[in-house]
Parts: sequence; C-alpha cells; structure tokens
Amino acid sequence: MMLKRDKFLNLKNKHGKIVRVVREQYLRSDIPCNNELCQRSCPKGSDCIPPSISHILVPDCFVARTFSEILELPELRGILFPQTVLHSALHEGSRRVYNRLHSKVHDGRSGCAIIANEFCKETFLPQESNEKLEDWQFRLVFRTAEWYVDHLDGQKAVVILTENKRHLEEYVSRAAQVYVLSVKDYLRRFWSELDEAANIYESLVVAMETETEEGPARGKDYTEHLPADVLEAGIKSGIFIEGSLRVNKYHAQEEAFVQRKGLDTKDTVRDSDILIAGAQNRNRAVHGDVVVVELLPRSQWRGRIMTLKENPDDADDDTDSGSSQPCGRVVGITQRNWRDYVATFPDQPEVIQLAMRGGKLLMVPWDYRIPKVRVGTRQAQALKDHRVIVRIDTWPVDSQYPNGHFVRSLGPIGDLETELQSLLMENTISVGNFTERQLQDMPVNSEEQPWRLDPDEVENRRDLRNTHLVFSIDPKGCEDVDDTLSVRQLKKGFIELGVHIADVSHFVTPKSLTDMEARSRSTTVYLPDRRFDMLPEILSSDLCSLIGGADRYAVSVIWKLRPDTFEVDSVWYGRTIISSSYKMFYEAAQMVHDDLDIDDSDIPELAQCDQEERVNRIGTLKWSIDKLIEIATHLKARRIREGAVQLEGVEVKVELNEQQEIENLVPKQTLEIHETIAECMIFANHWVARKIAQVYPSCALLRHHPMPRQEQFADLILSAKAKDFNIDTSSNKALAESLNRCIDPEDITYNKILRSQATKAMSNALYFSSGSLSENDFFHYGLGLTLYTHFTSPIRRYADIIVHRLLMMSISDGPSRGEMLGNAELQQLCGHINSRHRAAQNAEKDCQELFQALFFRDKESDGCCTVDAVVHGLRNNGLLVLIPRYAIKGAVYLRDKSGLVWSCDHNEWTPGSIEKDEFSIMIRTAATAWTYRLFEHITVRISVQSSRAHPDTLRFTLVKKEPHQSDLDESTSGLGRGLRTDIIEEVTAAEKTKSFPGVREKVNVMGTDFSELCDMYRQTEEKDSLYVYLQKLQELTLHDDRDDSGDGPVQTG
Repeated sequence: MMLKRDKFLNLKNKHGKIVRVVREQYLRSDIPCNNELCQRSCPKGSDCIPPSISHILVPDCFVARTFSEILELPELRGILFPQTVLHSALHEGSRRVYNRLHSKVHDGRSGCAIIANEFCKETFLPQESNEKLEDWQFRLVFRTAEWYVDHLDGQKAVVILTENKRHLEEYVSRAAQVYVLSVKDYLRRFWSELDEAANIYESLVVAMETETEEGPARGKDYTEHLPADVLEAGIKSGIFIEGSLRVNKYHAQEEAFVQRKGLDTKDTVRDSDILIAGAQNRNRAVHGDVVVVELLPRSQWRGRIMTLKENPDDADDDTDSGSSQPCGRVVGITQRNWRDYVATFPDQPEVIQLAMRGGKLLMVPWDYRIPKVRVGTRQAQALKDHRVIVRIDTWPVDSQYPNGHFVRSLGPIGDLETELQSLLMENTISVGNFTERQLQDMPVNSEEQPWRLDPDEVENRRDLRNTHLVFSIDPKGCEDVDDTLSVRQLKKGFIELGVHIADVSHFVTPKSLTDMEARSRSTTVYLPDRRFDMLPEILSSDLCSLIGGADRYAVSVIWKLRPDTFEVDSVWYGRTIISSSYKMFYEAAQMVHDDLDIDDSDIPELAQCDQEERVNRIGTLKWSIDKLIEIATHLKARRIREGAVQLEGVEVKVELNEQQEIENLVPKQTLEIHETIAECMIFANHWVARKIAQVYPSCALLRHHPMPRQEQFADLILSAKAKDFNIDTSSNKALAESLNRCIDPEDITYNKILRSQATKAMSNALYFSSGSLSENDFFHYGLGLTLYTHFTSPIRRYADIIVHRLLMMSISDGPSRGEMLGNAELQQLCGHINSRHRAAQNAEKDCQELFQALFFRDKESDGCCTVDAVVHGLRNNGLLVLIPRYAIKGAVYLRDKSGLVWSCDHNEWTPGSIEKDEFSIMIRTAATAWTYRLFEHITVRISVQSSRAHPDTLRFTLVKKEPHQSDLDESTSGLGRGLRTDIIEEVTAAEKTKSFPGVREKVNVMGTDFSELCDMYRQTEEKDSLYVYLQKLQELTLHDDRDDSGDGPVQTG
C-alpha cells in the first residue's frame, strides 16, 4: 500500500536561480533495506551490506559532503547512505562528491548500500514549521537509523557521524544501539591505527578553519564571473564563445587556448583557437575547465610565444611571438573539471614551520599547467619529501591561488613506485584487482574442472574446425591471441577470406558486474612494468585466447572474393567455433613466405611431423600466407587510390648478447606480413561498420577521423618548403601524394620527420554514435574509408564488445531491448571510452618519458649521451631537434635568460645576438658567427634536468655544428647504434623481473600508424620486455599527439 503526498523543494535552475517546485511523493512499506542479514522479505539488490561488518555507519548530510575522502577509504566498509544524504551531497555539495559516493556504493568490495528513506513510510518525517533544513535532515537520518536497527532485529548497531555539537548532545542516548559520534571520536575509537584517515581529517579541518578565520577580503585579484543566464544568452547570441581551456605546459603562466566547440572547417581565421594571454585573462580557470570567453579588441590580439623556456614555472620575459591570432578573456566557467592533483611541498623550511603552526602553504603541482594550491596541513614536516595528492576546493575572486586540502601521500620523491603512481594519478587512471564478486561471474577452467564447449552453443554456431585452416600470426612472446585468419580456394577460382575474433561478448553479458567494470575501465592500460587488464585473466589469457589446438568460440567475418580483382562477391557474419592449427610469430610467417628453412621452435605444431607430412603442411601453410599477402596488397592499393594517407615512423629492434644484456639498437625492416595482418583487420573493421550502420543507422558505434584543421599543417608546409617541396593539404589523397614526393636521397630522416609532422597535424580519431553526426562526418580521413569501427580487439577495448553485440543483433531475428543503447546513451558512452583511451595513451607516454630520464641519469660522461641531432624547428632563442638514434625530440637553447648566446667553439655562454629568419637562425658574437638551418645535422649531448616538484626531463646541449659521425655513418640504414647498458637494473630496480607491453613496428598507414592499428586490432602483446619496451620508447616520442600547447603541432619547449 502506498501513501501519496506533495513534496515542496527549493532547487537551483540552470541559471542559478532558486525555484520552488512541487513533486508527488509516494510513501511505501516495501522499501528494501539492502542488508544481507535481513530476515524479512526485502529483495536483495546488487549493492548490499554483508554480515561480516561489525557495525553499520551512517554519515549525516554535512559529514557526507565535507568528509567524503574519509568515507571513500577502502577500510571503511558497511556504510549506509540514506537518500536524504545523497540528495544533500548533490544539491548542497557538488556532483563530484555525489558521484564519488555512488562509486563507493557500487564498488562490490565496499559492502555499502543506499536506502530510499524518503519513500519509506517508517522512515520519512515531514519537515515541521520553522524547522531548519539541517535539523530536519538529521532527524530523517536518525529516524532511518532507528528503523534499521529494529528492522534487523538488533543484529547490528548503527553509528551516526555528525559534526553538529547540538545534535551530538540531543541525540547521543535517544535510542538503543544507535550511537551518535563526531568524526574525530569515531576515528579515534574504531580506526586509531588508520593514519591516512586521521591525516585527511586534520587536513580538512584545517582547510575549513582557515576559510572561516580569514579576515575581510583585500583587493580583488580577478574579476567576478558573469551569472549563468548572462553566459547562456551571450553564447546563443555569439557575443561569447564556449570551449575547453588548454594550458600550454611550456609557457604555463602565460599561454592558454580555448578551442571553439564543433569546428573543423578550413577557415583558419574564424576557427582558430582563442589565445588567453596571462593569468588575469584566464580569470581563475584551470586546465580542463569548460569556459566562456569574450574576444578582446583586435588591437589587443597577439601571437604565440616563439621562445623556448627551460623552466615553465618561470614567467616569460621575452615577448617575441608569431603571427597574430584572436585573443580573449574568460568571463565565466560552465563546468569545473577539477580532479585529484599530485603535488609537492615547497622546499623552504620556514614555510614548513609556518604550516606546522596552522598556517597555509603553496603546494606545487606535478603538472606545470595547474596553478599552485594553498593547503593547510600540520603534516608538512613529515611529508615534505613526499609526493602527495591534493584537491582544489574553491578559488575566491580575491585570491591569487586556489584553496585546497591534502588527501594522502603517494610516497617519497624519486622512488620509482611513487613516480609511476603519480603519473597514473595525473592521468586519472585508478584500477585495481577484480573483486571476488566480479570473478564469480566468470567460468572456471582448471585441471579439476576443465572448461568445455556447451552442446547447445555448438548447435547454434557454424563449426569451422574441420573445414578451415585457421591460424594466428603474432609477435614473439605472445600469450593471448584474439584474432585468427583463414583463406581457402573455392570453386570457379573464388577465394574465401576469414577473420575470426574471440567471442568475448559470449562471456561478458550486458549489465553484469564484469561488464560494468569493463565499461568503467574501457581499455587495457599498459606501462613498462605492469598492465591493468580490462577483463579478468581467465578471459584475456585463457578462454578468449585463440591458442593453437584449443576449441574456442569466435565471431567471424567471411568474404567470398572474386578471382584476380579480389572484389567482394558476398560476405557472411556470424558466431563460429574454431580450432587454430598454427600459432606463428611474424618472423616465422615471413620465413614461410620467403621459402626459408623453418625450425621446430618457429612453428611448434610441426615438431611431431615426419618429413613428408612436414613438407606437405608447410606447403599448404605457404599457399595460405602467400594468398593473404596478395589479397592485402590489393586491399591497401585500393584504399590508397581512395585517398588514404601513409605516414611512416621509426622502428627499432634490440640485439642482446649471451648474458641477455643490450648490445645494440639496429634498424628493423618492416616485414611484409606486418602490413598484411593490419590490412586484414582494417578490412574486417570496415565491413562490420557497414553492417551495423545499415541495420542501426541512429545507434551504431562507429569511429571517425575528422579532417585536420588547415592551420595545423603550418609546420609541415614550412618544413617541406625548406627543401623546395610543396605540400598540398586540400585532401587526404593530395597530402599522401605530396609526402611521397618529399624525398631527400642524402638524408632519410627528412621524409620521416615530415610524416611525423603530418601525424601531429591530424585530428584525433574518435568513437561516436551514428545518430549524433551527419553521415557526411562518418568518414575516416586517415584510412580513406567512408565507414569504420573497431571490432578486432574485444579483449582490451570495450568499444569492440559493444560492436560485437551490435553485429550479433543485426544478424538475429530481433534484438533484446535490454541490450540496445539509444543514441544519447551510446554517445555518452563513446565520450567515456574516448576519454579513457586518451588517458591510457597519455599515461603510456608519460611513463616512457620517465624511463628515458631514469636511463640517461648520471650518464653525462658515457658515449651514448653524445649523439647526432636533426634540426626540425626554429624558435627565437633556440632549436627544436630530433635525435634519430633514440627517436627523442627536444630543445637546444642558444640564448639564456640573461641574454648570453651559446658558443659551440668554446662550449660556453658568451655575449652576442641572435637573428632568425624563415629557414635558419644565426648567432653572432664578437669573434665569429654560426648559422643553423632547418634539417641540418648537429651534435648534441643528452643530460637529465632534475626537478623536485615536476618530472625529470631531458636536456640537450649543443656540442658542435657538425653531425656526430658515429651516428651518421649508420644513417644509411635508418637509426644508428643504440644503448649499451643494463637498463633493467637501472630503470626497474633490478630486484623484479618486469613484463613490458607489446609494441608493433611504427609504420603509419593512412593517418593511423601501424603500431596503433595493430594495438587496436589485436590483444597480442609481447612478453620479451626489454625488446618491447625499447621499441616503444623509440617510437612513441616521434608520435606524441597529445596537445599540451593548445594549438596542435607547435611545440615551444
């Protein structure tokens, strides 16, 4: 039975105004308690309080809003969140706090639950006349606690947390087994050994005390933000512009950019990013915030800073800039995207002592783009040499810096584990082990209980085990295989090509715990010494791994191709059962194609064959591989004719000596089989995209690559012009043809640099729902395809799982409505997946830079630090260079802050001047002059620039104006001789045997490099950690497409 009543609420509308609304409220008697101890008829949801907890904890509204960091600690379990408390967190606190509390509840390990107390007859109490909101809310919370104890027949006591002294005195002994405590008393009584909770509590209390004790406001440092309704009206009328703020990390105090929403046209003036110059114009906006900008008069427009800066924390004292572009100032912030920030205490003893006495200090964030944060904590002395996490709370208009509070310590500065945790935190990556509840969803495969095919499933699938020669081709050390291939000769000369992908969607059902966790992670994250899987190991490395000789479920795309032209005659999609006959490495497959001798170790499946059978099987396998290569060659040629852009990168392999130490880095030629596998995966992705877009035109998950903005090609056009080449960027086909012509036979690095610049100019490829864009925007610019998606790597990409489900529904009689995502929901999911994918890429790049710095540390006297460099960019006070030997980019400074210029004759700073034109830069001193031109080879020395608060970086010092001969002698074959060191001990602390993620050769195919294509289409990762990591260390540097500067290809530091 339900009781209806009207509920009156005062809520803020989108304009920030208070509006009184009336809502119908139905009170029920069957609201579930969500406790596993319940002996009544309450239904048990997925989030329940387990019987193992000692007591039930209930925070009041203020505690939930203010001390959420304490409630988030994994040690605090069995928390019951009344609906009243969560509503208060959302409407009186922030959505960020509300989402964090919800995440705590939905974490199966927390044993927390929510109760809809305002819809329960026994727990709801109407607000009395003249009763304050705070008092009414606490009365609701206390009544809920009373009922809960009674409902559970007194099996568990309830502890209510409050900081209201009056409530503590009034309710302390009002009900049996309901205890009311302050947060401090609760931590002292129940968690006296949990130092982290005590530290967070103290930090939050200090932050609140300082806020209330600060005196009257002094003069305002910034201007007030405009009201929400004014901002909305200004955006609609075109007076204001909304966009995301991106701070240039190389000039963090001086430059930020706002990219206008939804613009990708070729109008470089109207659509260029808006430059926000200086902190005053930034007006308290933080990197990542969505801001509203007012354009400044044209007389105040200026260009980007074109000088290099050694320390981004320093203010710019050189106003030299490039061509003028639109400038603006922030007049409002529509969305704060504050997060947890890694920071360091200042290295000033007197400031630390002040903080110990209750004062505040300025924490220095790890990320140069984030302003210093004013934090009050009495732990400054103990943590002064630690990296810690801080959160921003407010940024008053009269404060130069934002206010925040200390959350927790990550560990000592310089410790490898601390540095790795820091870069994970900075990229918002926080994933741990899978919970027991999630693993309970998984099938079992053990010696005692081996996994077998389900007979009913076999009946509903196409069985390819006895009809198709299925095989996989992967890198050495691969353990998990999620794609296999087959090719057959049919009647009348037709060819059948099959791509068979692990059927992950069979094991991961929609809305299961595993599905929700995979959705949250969205991608597997790879770091040099660890991997955070998207799926549990039983799937990623076992039942979804298409290993040789094992029966496995697959989803297949099988084409019937016409003879000679390989045009598609028909295509079949469906679920299959396969058994892979061969698990080959790339090198072995290439050897079969080249008719070279094969050892048993190359293809283990041949080990037990006699000579005649061995010859026959190799012959059959060779026909299949040869035919695959022939088909892939035709497919790629067809795409190139349609305008696909091919961008090459750097590829390296490592030679090891008998002691498995690095002996050399040598050029590694791309094998034909590498591009063959990538082309087959592209082909499958394209045809799956065609199918799901046809059946679900408004809710198919696709991937598009927008046209680059023309201004992004500025560096590429200038670099080509330096050697009298012209670049046509009017279309992808014109760009590809232009790049093919830009060849310098005397310098092979020239074309590689141009192609890397073209890569950097590209827009990011993104997932989207087909109902959210016009069909004209579906195209993939880089691949030259009208439709594209990701289908071939469901083990490590959640997008592929969604695509598998869509494909299966598109070929079935009718989809289950529970599995279908509408356009709006799918687009929201695509945004999340794009964000997680970008975070994983950035973390990988940051980690690569960390290991570079660790490797070169203390090696100034080592020969490996003096190398050849190629000038690929000019700035007003220095050069941008590429180190071909290590594929590292960086800056060489020719003028210091005092105005002295660098003399490479004497290797010292000396009085002089600098003159820069379009293609060269000249240094003049009293004695001589030197001119450095674009793409000139010079010799530099690599060293490490240490920083206490920020990541260590590499520094490049000019040694001489000539090429480094030992590197140049080897340039005819690509990259030079490499590292000669026991990098494992130096970088990964020797006591552990690390496993590094796999890396493919970096051959960019149609705008997306081969490494990305293979990584995205495959789960296969190499376990030969040293080989793999150094490949990636080389390759990633040339293709860092993360936009830190706010304007794409220009890197000013």
